Amino acid sequence: MGAFEATIDKGDWNRLDYRVEANVERILASFDAAGVKATFFTLGWVAERSPALIRRIVDTGHEIASHGYDHARVFTMDAVSFAADLVRAKGLLEDAGGVAITGYRAPSFSIDARNPWAHRVLADAGYAYSSSVAPVAHDHYGWPESPRFAWKPVAGSPLVELPVTTARLAGRTFAAGGGGFFRLLPYAFSRWAVAQVNTLGEPAMIYFHPWEIDVDQPRVADAPVKSRLRHYSRLGAMLPKLERLIGDFRWGRIDSILPDISARLAARAAA
Repeated sequence: MGAFEATIDKGDWNRLDYRVEANVERILASFDAAGVKATFFTLGWVAERSPALIRRIVDTGHEIASHGYDHARVFTMDAVSFAADLVRAKGLLEDAGGVAITGYRAPSFSIDARNPWAHRVLADAGYAYSSSVAPVAHDHYGWPESPRFAWKPVAGSPLVELPVTTARLAGRTFAAGGGGFFRLLPYAFSRWAVAQVNTLGEPAMIYFHPWEIDVDQPRVADAPVKSRLRHYSRLGAMLPKLERLIGDFRWGRIDSILPDISARLAARAAA
């Protein structure tokens, strides 16, 4: 969505080919075959149109978390509109899934140095965790000064921020958490990055989008070349690489490992 946000108006979304249900079904089948459970950060907009899909994700043992209503980046909102977006998305997701929503991921990792107030809004809304920060420099997002691993962004609140995975090489921090980086870079790099993080005693956070396994999706011909390259390159490589990564490491829902992460953060703070 982010690649084409300047090309496709949100008012036109309902007229486009709706492919998310078929893509998610393929992902669920792949996860089921591997015995893996995951966290699905999902738009309220999708829950509004596909409540049965949300329920199916829940019924197959996965976690549903919020990705906002319609992929608006957090730094385009103020605290009041962000809080309203959270309420709208959470209500739709909870109504569809029949479970409490306790996690949030900002669209395009759009919590950064420009809007640290967003964590307070999440804490006030009762979220247990956020996974909204990319501790790297990037042309679309990034907060390179933030911690690489789990941290408490709001004093006195249990809210935990779980940044997307990065790798360290030659004194520099590199994006290694998924998406286009996972599709474009050699599998060996991704495997090395996850192993590096695990060696430090930290869990890896890998993400991808349902459209990234959809090789037959329509092409947006009038989008900028850079956007098209980012969006369409190596779509066919995504699912095989993902299944290989699933087999090489142990994975699970975020809410299943959050208690251990919170306990470790509390122990460090008390030390």
